[in-house]
Amino acid sequence: MSRFVVSGGKKLFGEVELQGAKNSALPILSAVVLTKGENILFNCPELTDVDASMRILRFLGCEAKRQNGAVIVNSEGLRENEIPDGLMREMRSSIVFLGAILARTGYAKLSFPGGCELGPRPIDLHLKALRKMGAEISERYGVLECKAPKGLRGAKIDLSFPSVGATENIILAAVTARGTTTIINAAREPEICDLCEFLNSAGAKIYGYGEGVIVIDGVEELNAVSHNIIPDRIVAATLMSAAAVTRGKITLTGVIQNHLSSVIPVFEETGCKVRVKDGNLTIAASERLKAMPLVRTMPYPGFPTDAQAPLMAAACLCEGASVFVENIFENRFKHVGELTRLGADIKVQGKVAVVNGVKSLYGAAVEAQDLRGAAALITASLSAEGKTEIGGIEYLERGYENFELVLSSLGADVRKI
Repeated sequence: MSRFVVSGGKKLFGEVELQGAKNSALPILSAVVLTKGENILFNCPELTDVDASMRILRFLGCEAKRQNGAVIVNSEGLRENEIPDGLMREMRSSIVFLGAILARTGYAKLSFPGGCELGPRPIDLHLKALRKMGAEISERYGVLECKAPKGLRGAKIDLSFPSVGATENIILAAVTARGTTTIINAAREPEICDLCEFLNSAGAKIYGYGEGVIVIDGVEELNAVSHNIIPDRIVAATLMSAAAVTRGKITLTGVIQNHLSSVIPVFEETGCKVRVKDGNLTIAASERLKAMPLVRTMPYPGFPTDAQAPLMAAACLCEGASVFVENIFENRFKHVGELTRLGADIKVQGKVAVVNGVKSLYGAAVEAQDLRGAAALITASLSAEGKTEIGGIEYLERGYENFELVLSSLGADVRKI
């Protein structure tokens, strides 16, 4: 397994272009199952999760390849509607293929997904919605078998929680269903909007995305299109954390400011100066960071759970106490134990973590246990005295494209071994 070796203490300076959003690319790669012809996805990041999606598409009979910086997928030859257990276990979001395959073929068989262990992420909301749309679903020995012999039909679906995955699966199932589907309490994340933009450009009729209620009028078929994946707001938050913790100054290009509306104020509270103009975000850190205000993760437009870990790494060196409340996933503090190995002072009680800032961190051998935890450990190591060895890099590579090269281009001393 690969490891990162980081020699800390170097301020980050320079400019870097944001990669495409992982959480946008994956549902869009599922959506191409519904189209006819050759789709071209620009700004699709080179990630192991994207590679896993492409392997699923190839298994289903689609053509999927990288060419000139884009991902090209043609689903005309789709012939399979079952995904083997080995492919499903490679990533948590693989369940999003369910709605698309069921809508396209009237049948889908797959096992429960794998990926980071963040605690229960039940798919009952997905299955309840699909059943309401006419699907017959059986669950046995960890395998889902879904049938819609007469096709799916529109329905009114009221989600008890604005689940991103459930919203995506319902949208994918509904775009070619008979009649109209209404999703109440739908997720509002930018990645949901990007999926809907892709589908609408392909001929779907989706209204209200980005709001609490989404309305979908079913159409008979979708055509292939070209689409540009939105920039990754979580990678932006991670790089901002890296600049803050090293007292540096960096510029991120290709930023959509609204997507960071809950993140930017947190950095400004620490004393960082943040300026956004014409899609470029510049963050300049102060020499001594002040404690962050209460950081409470919430569904969008609230503070994103995926940004909690890297910002906590920055909070380790803030003056005073910062409080983090994790409301989305119950196992989202796995990085805390490893941060304390670097010298951080963090106390956890249930879903609350209190970070008492220290004057310095120290290099040590640490092990990442999930994607965002890996980003947090790397962020903290950039300011730690001495060398830090970080294992579990396979988690990082699920969501961060060539991260060691990105950081090195900004002046960090990071090696992958």
